[in-house]
Amino acid sequence: QVQLVESGGGLVQPGGSLRLSCAASGSIFSISAMGWYRQAPGRQREFVAIITSGGATNYADSVKGRFTISRDNAKNTVYLQLNNLKAEDTAVYYCKQYTSPDVWGQGTQVTVSS
Repeated sequence: QVQLVESGGGLVQPGGSLRLSCAASGSIFSISAMGWYRQAPGRQREFVAIITSGGATNYADSVKGRFTISRDNAKNTVYLQLNNLKAEDTAVYYCKQYTSPDVWGQGTQVTVSS
């Protein structure tokens, strides 16, 4: 059974940076697309970024140029580098493994505040 564990969240000032990590168990990580989503209080969960097994990436317009998704298949880990953070980036960030069925992590809180 695949499990995903996120880490790296925290409190950061506007303009600051964080790097989120998502460690996956299981043997199919390298052939799975991986994604990051976020959910702010009172709002629906929204797509942030995706990386395919081949390394192709795509981003939500709201984070393009500021966030970078990457993966290390040797470590079964996907990363999300968050730069130039804004207050509106405050949310719980979840990673997702695109399998059947999809697998979600438990989330990590990112708070951007001065």
